[in-house]
Amino acid sequence: MFRTSLLPLRPRNCSILCAPFSSSISKSYALPNLSLDLDPSYQRLFNDIDISLKKSRLQQNATHRELEIVPGDSTALANDLPVKDWTPLDMEDQPFLQEDSDEREHRKSPAASFGSRQIGTVVLPQELQTVINLLISDGKKSLLHSDATRLFTSPGTGGENEIDWDTQYDSSYRSRTQAARHYARDGAAFASVALPAHYSAITAVLHHLKLRLGSALEVNNIIDWGAGTGSGLWASLYAFQNNSSDDGDNKIANNSTIKSYLGIDKREGLVSIGKKLVSSTSTGGLNVRWKKAFKEEDKILQDDASKTIALSSFMMTTLPTSMAQKTMIQEMWDSGAHTMVILDHNSKEGFEAVARAREYLLRLGRQEIEDPNLASLNVRGSHVVAPCPHDQACPLLHSGGAKLVCGFSQRIQRPSFVRLTKHSGIGHEDIGYSYVVVQRGTRPKAVTNVGRVGAIGKKELEKELLSNTPMKELQVGVDETIPLLDTSVETLSIPPTIDYEGRDLSPAQVEEQLRREAYGWPRLVFSPLKKSGHIILDSCTAEGKIVRLTIPKSQGKQAFYDARKSSWGDIFPHSPKNAPLERHQPRLKRKDSVGTGADIGKRKEYRSRVDGPSYAKVAESIRETKKKSKRDYALSRGDKVWDD
Repeated sequence: MFRTSLLPLRPRNCSILCAPFSSSISKSYALPNLSLDLDPSYQRLFNDIDISLKKSRLQQNATHRELEIVPGDSTALANDLPVKDWTPLDMEDQPFLQEDSDEREHRKSPAASFGSRQIGTVVLPQELQTVINLLISDGKKSLLHSDATRLFTSPGTGGENEIDWDTQYDSSYRSRTQAARHYARDGAAFASVALPAHYSAITAVLHHLKLRLGSALEVNNIIDWGAGTGSGLWASLYAFQNNSSDDGDNKIANNSTIKSYLGIDKREGLVSIGKKLVSSTSTGGLNVRWKKAFKEEDKILQDDASKTIALSSFMMTTLPTSMAQKTMIQEMWDSGAHTMVILDHNSKEGFEAVARAREYLLRLGRQEIEDPNLASLNVRGSHVVAPCPHDQACPLLHSGGAKLVCGFSQRIQRPSFVRLTKHSGIGHEDIGYSYVVVQRGTRPKAVTNVGRVGAIGKKELEKELLSNTPMKELQVGVDETIPLLDTSVETLSIPPTIDYEGRDLSPAQVEEQLRREAYGWPRLVFSPLKKSGHIILDSCTAEGKIVRLTIPKSQGKQAFYDARKSSWGDIFPHSPKNAPLERHQPRLKRKDSVGTGADIGKRKEYRSRVDGPSYAKVAESIRETKKKSKRDYALSRGDKVWDD
């Protein structure tokens, strides 16, 4: 509590009068503060910036000062130059900016870049999308989804999931009359679902064929077995263009080098749709013919054989028997075409059909070399261009163990009509395929080993060269005038440069030699296993075996980088540092078993199964054999017909 003071109030000037009697109050208490003598720089600062707390609220809405252009020599040209004449910085005039971008582009060696040059995503040309959209608009859109679901989905599924869809066309009807009623509808569904997928796979194979053969490949004629709606025709028109540009936006069917196309197919519904698509597009002077069978008058003349491709895409698995497949392959060989391209699905049946056709075409080539009288052309023999690096038996087909498939995959950007037909919002689709490209003549051989050094390899060689260069001792100089150098007496020492094979060759010469070397490079038939210290590559080699290649870090930065950037389907140029390991598939005692240990967890089922012979089974097989005629029995022998 405060006590109330009893002292009377004093006047205001009492403090001044009473000051002499107070010992605690200073004499200068009531005097005003004197002004400080500030440096002139501080005076300018206080006048420019108001840091007063009392006036802070008044300065909140103050407008900001705008920048003013001070006239001078540096801005005189910019003021006179109009905006339309302004140009961005030229990268060609700035070498220091170009150095990093070029180095990143060429970090791979030229050989590895050549072996991994694939199409990332295939885009359907706008010209083809337009004609397919016109075809769909002319039909019944309400039935398109149901027809596509009936033809291209697994039985019992409604196509709700992506795994339910398949591009394999297999339609069966009770009668020809019922099949005729579905011709147009099945063709429209095929064009909206299967044609884009087949187009992407054929485009990928033809792109690789152009890369491997280069300027030596000139195509004017196409003979297509199993033409369907013309997937092979459209892929050939856009793959072989008069100009060398690979830009898909600039490709049109009227600019193709293809002059003649013969489509062979008995499926009238698909062929009718193919004719509509071609008639709706400007193809220039292209001669298009459709037939149900290949005849003698359709063979190519000897002068046009080197410019002709015999193509069969996704047709072999639709044929009912192995004899029909063999007959079709024989027709492709007898046509006289210099290059034969065969594609099918990457399923077990599709791969086996392609592998059997490969062996049969190689056998026909060997027969021509052994007996020259059998050769109908000047070029004798045959060899595989892709994907195999050898002409021996397929190691995956004759492994004797679990059936493995040599297949590849290509992604396509789905057009709008594919998404609407499948009722799907996914914008891409992956199509799996197995293929082989066989060409007449003997297999080329290469003796060079160029293109193995890229930007990373050059840096490594430069560091190694610098480390091996002897160091020079420093000398103590004296403070005196340095005389001028007499260039007539002393010669400047040229620093040593890195040396590797093919250093003096131009990029065009290097790529031409790489094309010959690529015939023996291993093909990656499975996805690489990329570890932190080494890369494992399971590949098909020139020895005709499936070999596991291991590329460690100790092999070198360039080889390790190229292996790390490799992918499924590439051809790899570097030889491994360590000894390769052959992959072995154990022989199976039973053909119907999957592999070693297939009975684990199923022993009760195997125990109850009667594997021994019985009289009832023997009698039943005899009756079934008697019912078959000799011709039907020959057709039912399966793969044995390829050995005849």
